[in-house]
Amino acid sequence: MKYTPMEPYQYKESYSPKSFPEFKSARQNHAVQRVQSLDELFAKIQLQDGMTISFHHHLRNGDAVMNLMLDEIIRRGIKDLTVAASSVFPVHTSLAKAIEANFVTQVVTAYMSGAVADAVSEGKCLYPCVMQTHGGRALSIESKKLKIDVAFIAAPAMDHQGNLSGRQGRAACGSLGYAIADAYYADTVVAITDTVEPLNHIDIPYICVDAMLTVDSIGDPAGIVSGTTRITKDPVGLAIAKKTVELMDAAGFIRDGLSFQTGAGGISLAVAASLHQKLKEKKVVGSFASGGITGTLVDMFEQGLFEKLYDVQCFDLSAVASIEKNKNHIAISASQYGNPYNPDNIVDRLDVVILGASEIDLDFNVNVTTGFDHRILGGSGGHADTAYGSKFAIIVSKLVSSRISVVVDRVTTITTPGDTVDALVTDYGIAIHPRHSELLEQLKKTTRLPMVSMKELLDIANQLCGTPQLIHPKEKVVALMEYRDLSLLDVIHQCDDSL
Repeated sequence: MKYTPMEPYQYKESYSPKSFPEFKSARQNHAVQRVQSLDELFAKIQLQDGMTISFHHHLRNGDAVMNLMLDEIIRRGIKDLTVAASSVFPVHTSLAKAIEANFVTQVVTAYMSGAVADAVSEGKCLYPCVMQTHGGRALSIESKKLKIDVAFIAAPAMDHQGNLSGRQGRAACGSLGYAIADAYYADTVVAITDTVEPLNHIDIPYICVDAMLTVDSIGDPAGIVSGTTRITKDPVGLAIAKKTVELMDAAGFIRDGLSFQTGAGGISLAVAASLHQKLKEKKVVGSFASGGITGTLVDMFEQGLFEKLYDVQCFDLSAVASIEKNKNHIAISASQYGNPYNPDNIVDRLDVVILGASEIDLDFNVNVTTGFDHRILGGSGGHADTAYGSKFAIIVSKLVSSRISVVVDRVTTITTPGDTVDALVTDYGIAIHPRHSELLEQLKKTTRLPMVSMKELLDIANQLCGTPQLIHPKEKVVALMEYRDLSLLDVIHQCDDSL
């Protein structure tokens, strides 16, 4: 049975995420088997048709492990696999080949781009793929709704006992937060590394690991940084970032104890840089910043503007260096980050989150999963998790890019429901969700911020670009949008690849 979103997950007495002490007690005499080759590894794990395998994405577009394993799977002719990858990037071309040849018949992930996204969008995957949130993925694994037979974990460094670290080695990537649920819950865990040495810090203990394989390279850490994780230099984007910080200040959020997260888009990262200056000006110290950590947030932390960083993945090499040396730069698991059933999850403690959008509609629903042509271009990641958990979720975007409006009548795909979004900041004005009527009146009276309605923004965009012609997809459903509580949020239909 392939993985399918159903009704919202209901808390059950039987759902109790494994703690380290009970896990250690159950495997106290465990020893990691060191294998010397792929042949020896596959003889040990006994991977069979129809199983579910998993990968993490902390090396992002520099990862080499998924391709290595899938090339071997294709060579061995193992078919009908489900790949549960925390995210998928353009580098993962072997997964696209495996989909097209039916070696992989379903993908469960929080984000996909590149050749894999194209293959899924064009209906080449046998079963509908499932797009999760980062917190929802952790919940699905911990609640055993998503059963992983074999987890392949790219480990930048291991010691001889089999403990794993993301903070050392030639391909150091920092936090291994998205691999932790896989390590604790998969039936078999395989660690692949290119560095065996004593560890300064253990991210995943040896008791989680069944086999370790040393290879020449697990990937290129330069690929951690991509075009989606660089601060914009566009003057329009920088102006949007400045207005966003002014909005945060006017709404009363820039105060001691501020908890903050920003997405990975260029304008979102520019907001963090603008916030840096505002915190210094007001002599404000925030409690924490969280999520995917960047050099900008590290600079703020090291200058005393935030007391802690909670890091589920490092977005650049400055963050990788920081997590190795700073004790209050704290690695967290995806469950600690965004699992809605984890009572201590970080997203529920956020004051403000800054997020991007490919589309946002008149009801404030946001799409970061597909383009207007229904082709998959990304996914929620932590978007829906943080929008739900934070006190104030701000979407930042230019109103029009390449003659395409970000504001639409109705989004092509719902990634994040509008009732969890609070504001949209664009170069043509700021729209506040109608439920914040008192805040809107306050902002009009006490600031010079350009307040507009979503309908006004849509009208401006239509004047600039013309009314867009809707593109209708094909009938086949190629992906299912799963909300953070594991319910079905939306569906994605096959794109018309003739356009």
